[in-house]
Amino acid sequence: MSLRLSSPAGRILLTGSFGCAMTVLDTNVVGIILPTVARELGATFSQIEWVVSSYVLCFAALLLPAGAIADRYGRKRVLLVGIALFALTSLACALAPTAPALYAARALQGVGAAFLLAPALAVIGHAFHDESQRERAWALWGGIMGLTMVLAPLIGGAVNTLLGWRWAFAVNLPACLLLAAAVWRHVPESRNPLPRPLDPLGILSSSSAVFLLTWTLITGPEHGWTSVACVTRAVGGALLFTLFIAWERRCAHPMLELSLFRHTGFVAAVAAMFAYAASAQVMASLLPLFLQNARGLGAGQAGLAMLPFALAMLLLPQVGRVLGRWLSSPQMLALGLGVTALGNLLMMLAAHAEAHGWTVLGMAVLGSGGGLLNGQTQKAIMGNVPRERAGMASGISTTARFTGVLAGFAGLGAVLAETARHAMTAALATLDTSAAAPAFIDRVLAGDLAQAAALLPQHGPQAMLLARQAYAQGFAHAFAVAALLAAATTLLVLWSMRRVASRQAVARNA
Repeated sequence: MSLRLSSPAGRILLTGSFGCAMTVLDTNVVGIILPTVARELGATFSQIEWVVSSYVLCFAALLLPAGAIADRYGRKRVLLVGIALFALTSLACALAPTAPALYAARALQGVGAAFLLAPALAVIGHAFHDESQRERAWALWGGIMGLTMVLAPLIGGAVNTLLGWRWAFAVNLPACLLLAAAVWRHVPESRNPLPRPLDPLGILSSSSAVFLLTWTLITGPEHGWTSVACVTRAVGGALLFTLFIAWERRCAHPMLELSLFRHTGFVAAVAAMFAYAASAQVMASLLPLFLQNARGLGAGQAGLAMLPFALAMLLLPQVGRVLGRWLSSPQMLALGLGVTALGNLLMMLAAHAEAHGWTVLGMAVLGSGGGLLNGQTQKAIMGNVPRERAGMASGISTTARFTGVLAGFAGLGAVLAETARHAMTAALATLDTSAAAPAFIDRVLAGDLAQAAALLPQHGPQAMLLARQAYAQGFAHAFAVAALLAAATTLLVLWSMRRVASRQAVARNA
């Protein structure tokens, strides 16, 4: 049976996909505008990290409860509330006068994004009951999301260059008006007659733990890893995570069913999703910083330069579907993670290379690894649980993805900042810059190279050359850590394959 987009279900699919695309676009556009934000608002590196992290943190923490609330109180109603909140907070981002005001508005925008994405996915799922039509619908949805990822850096670069960074958020307002009108006209109200109870303590303890651990990673390079504040946050995050696990074991209706993690294949698939997000998907935010701050490209040029990565992320899922006819799901995960590790290693080499061809090659291979994993990770997770647990598994999959992006951005950002800070401190020691060096380093890390140069006018080009070299060294270390994560997860997936195979052999011989 064909899928007609002019049918009621087809219009619901297009409307829901448009809503999902807005959250993806907003996540990926911001990476392009961060250096401009740092310059205009005088933000530090840790502050611009929060511009991304505060959004993703609230987004990830509230996706599961947003879905449960939509099931209980009505998916259309909650979707309209999410659109309104996303629009208002986008306006707040566009008008933010300071960096703290911007990342506070971004946190609220993440709340709006969660209450936009979760019900949008739910209305799409509710609209299609025939299995073949459902598969076609989700395939089209995936294509729209992939196309959005390709267009995001181009849109971000063009808007930033022609209109300014604030318009990257302001353009959400007319888009939200169009989306709200489409939802009101085309999406019928629906809800789950037997909604799952919420788990407030689980939501609060898990999100607070992730917040404290993220805070530790972001501020560690600036304040010192052994400082009282840093250690206190790390210990607090660990204790809250322990409380979360203990509560989920006892809770009658947990937000996270720990029993699923008894299965080796499920653990490996969730780990692959996390590693994919932390070593490949996160690069949509980190690569623009590399291209602008280490390579010296403008925002528009950086958007165009992202095409090898973005196009590979769009096209390789199709290759993955073909390869999936001959390779098992774990084998596809191992292949994708291996290619991702190789791509990060090539980017590590590109960070020190003068020829831009190394950067193009590294981004293309890195995007290819991410493209092979995109879709395969979700398929592997869903394939390791009973059909009746599909809803919980899907929630775990989405949470692992966004937590991976958050941990990857904060963790790799910490490696970048720590390495670049040490490299610049050592390099500037050879110059007479003792008084201005700390401020110079802070502006370089934030990507505000013009202000950094003004702080050391007597050394000019020499200081800026040292700064770019230090920034490139920081990125080289960050790419190396991402490669290690992808490679280690590849070994975990291969080990899980052997363990599952040995168990099956024992069962056959019993």
